[in-house]
Amino acid sequence: MSPEYSELLRQRIAEVIARYPKKEAALLPVLHLVQRETGSISPEEEKFIAGILDLKPIKVREVVTFYTMILRQPLGKYHVQVCSNLSCTLLGAGTIIDYLKEKLGIEIGQTTPDKKFSLSTVECLGACEQAPCLMVNFDYYGNLDKERIDRILASLT
Repeated sequence: MSPEYSELLRQRIAEVIARYPKKEAALLPVLHLVQRETGSISPEEEKFIAGILDLKPIKVREVVTFYTMILRQPLGKYHVQVCSNLSCTLLGAGTIIDYLKEKLGIEIGQTTPDKKFSLSTVECLGACEQAPCLMVNFDYYGNLDKERIDRILASLT
């Protein structure tokens, strides 16, 4: 294994692989372990994991690009996720997204240069009664308008 990965990560990967009859079955848990240590799964991590599991790198890439919980680049300190489902869209999610893009100076899928905020959309946050809504890391915020967004962002400094 590559020396840039911790000994603890190496041990955990070996333990996870040992639980499965075939190495390749450990792909998702190994992706999670590596992401926890590195912050994301870059092409270098994809190759590293492919080598460990005796897979072609494209096989790892297919899984990385399919699952939204596997990050291809590190997130900022605050991950702002705006619901884009029907209820939120009908009640102004588009306006909220546009305002956040302007306020943060980034597009969907980007992180601010200071690594403080990352912005993304999600299909549903399960809080339709509070539409439009968003989540910052693991905290929900609903019934959003520009003033509420300003208060939320100010509270995160």
